[in-house]
Amino acid sequence: MAKGVRVLVVGAHPDDCELKAGGAAALWAEGGHVVRFVSATDGGAGHHEIGGVELVRRRREEARRAAEALGVESLVMDAKDGELEPTIENRREFIRLIREFRPDLVLTHRPNDYHPDHRATSVLVQDAVYLVTVPNVLPSVEVMREMPVVMYLSDSFQKPNPFVADVAVGIDAVLERKVDAVHCHASQFYEWLPWNMRVEERVPRDEAGRRAWMREARVAPDREAARKWSERLVELYGASRGGEFQYAEAFEACEYGARLSGDKLRKLFPMINS
Repeated sequence: MAKGVRVLVVGAHPDDCELKAGGAAALWAEGGHVVRFVSATDGGAGHHEIGGVELVRRRREEARRAAEALGVESLVMDAKDGELEPTIENRREFIRLIREFRPDLVLTHRPNDYHPDHRATSVLVQDAVYLVTVPNVLPSVEVMREMPVVMYLSDSFQKPNPFVADVAVGIDAVLERKVDAVHCHASQFYEWLPWNMRVEERVPRDEAGRRAWMREARVAPDREAARKWSERLVELYGASRGGEFQYAEAFEACEYGARLSGDKLRKLFPMINS
C-alpha cells in the first residue's frame, strides 16, 4: 500500500482551517490520509461578551468537535489571539510543529491579509520551512531531510498580488461535512462575527435555522471558487468530471518549500485521481 499523505493546515485562529480547507481535509481523511488542523493562536480575542480562560476553553472545544466532524486532528497553540508576531521564539515553535508532524504538505495563509495574526502565521511558516532541514537549528527535535510543499489558502485580497489557484479541489461530496464543522464554531458564526459585522439581529434563534443561515453565507465562497476556477477544475479532473463541481476549495503554490511538480501534485491531492 502506498504511503499516505500527511497534511498540516496552519491557520491563525480556530475556524480558519475549516473555512478554507475543510472540504479537502474531509476528502483526505476519507482516503485514509492524516490531516492536522493547527490554530497558531488561542482564539481568546474573538468575542464581544466573554473572554479569558472561558473563551479559550470554549474555542478549543469547538475546534475539537469541528475536527472530529471532518475526521482530522486538532491542535490549538498558546499564543494570544491578536498578538502573534514572527519572533525567533515563535519561529522555533513552528519548526518544532512541522518537524514533529513531518508533513508532506503545509497549507497556510498568504502574507498579504487583513489580519495581523494571519500575516504573522504565514511569515512564521515560510521562515520555518527551510530551517526544518537544518540540524543545528533546534537540534533537540529530529531534523527533516526534505522540505514539505507549502501552499496558500485562498483569499480575496488584490494587492500586491491576487490569489491564483494552482490546485482546485471539488468538494461537493463532502460539503455538508464542512458545514457541520463550521457549525461547531457557534461562538464565531452565531455570536461574535454577526455582532462585529452588525448583523446580529439576522441570526436565527433555533438550531436548524442557524445552520441553514450560516450554510448559505459560508458556502457562498466555495460556490464562487468553483465558478472562478472552473478551467482549473477541468484541467485537473477532466472535462466531464471537472465541469460538474458546484463547490470547490483552491490553493496556491508558495515558492518556499519543496517544488510542486505535476507528479507531486497528484500524490499530494489523491482525491483528484479517485
